[in-house]
Amino acid sequence: MPLIQVTRSIAIDEREVEESFTRSSGPGGQHVNTTDSAVLLRFDVWGSPNLPDLVKQRMSVLAGSRLSKDGVLTLRGESNRSQEMNRREVRERLVALIQEATIVPKKRRPTKPSKSAKARRVDEKKGRSSVKAGRGRVRVE
Repeated sequence: MPLIQVTRSIAIDEREVEESFTRSSGPGGQHVNTTDSAVLLRFDVWGSPNLPDLVKQRMSVLAGSRLSKDGVLTLRGESNRSQEMNRREVRERLVALIQEATIVPKKRRPTKPSKSAKARRVDEKKGRSSVKAGRGRVRVE
């Protein structure tokens, strides 16, 4: 059973990845009209037994519109003329997306500005205010 290694602890079975091939769009002349070089990769994120639940949740957020309502991730690769290069590129993007989903975001710790920072801010505001006040029309008496 061939595996796609994602991280040291996560590997995906190749049978979970479904690939289909279509014709690429855009310029390319006669070659583009005869070869199925574009790759459409489908991966069932929610149904994968090899991904931890937290990774699935983060991946759902990262994938955005590329994830269907059923939890199937769809990636399309057609930037290269070669089908094999498009396959490699799409698989690399899948691995990169899963690796990004394994990173646990740091929790934000709310902080308050110090008294000196508040005082500096007020002083700067007063300084700007006096500069702008000095821009008014000059009165001659």
